[in-house]
Amino acid sequence: MTEKDYNDCVRQYADNVFRFIVKNLRQEDNARDIVQSSFEKLWINRAQVESEKSKSYLFTIAYRLMIDFLRKNNKMSLVQDFEQDKRTTYQPDKQLKKVLDDALQRLSEIQRSLVLLKDYEGYSYEEIGRITNLSDSQVKVYLHRARLAMREYLVGVHYVL
Repeated sequence: MTEKDYNDCVRQYADNVFRFIVKNLRQEDNARDIVQSSFEKLWINRAQVESEKSKSYLFTIAYRLMIDFLRKNNKMSLVQDFEQDKRTTYQPDKQLKKVLDDALQRLSEIQRSLVLLKDYEGYSYEEIGRITNLSDSQVKVYLHRARLAMREYLVGVHYVL
């Protein structure tokens, strides 16, 4: 990978990687750090990375850094979720986004990552398998279970008017 290829990669994929990480972490500062570290690792290993595979390599690095971060900082507290002000006004677009975000956050880390990689980023099962170190069949099973869990949450009684 040349310097020009690297710069093209930054322009093309920085927003996608950031969006993927921030959707999982829900913390912009930490997501920025992970994205920066991912691009740093890509730069360090640019001689070994083919420019055609840079997107997959970048998402793999970002995913692994995110998992390491989550394992290190597994001090998630439910208190923060309950402290949020529950008074809302009806805003259809914002409400739908919040409901979908809530449904995503109810999934396990791996399920959430798979849904984001497949449905938000458009990766194939094979590419997701390479990124997450799972077989194609594991990706399909976990993704199916994640979608079932999301559907169950989204069609729950509390969302019926």
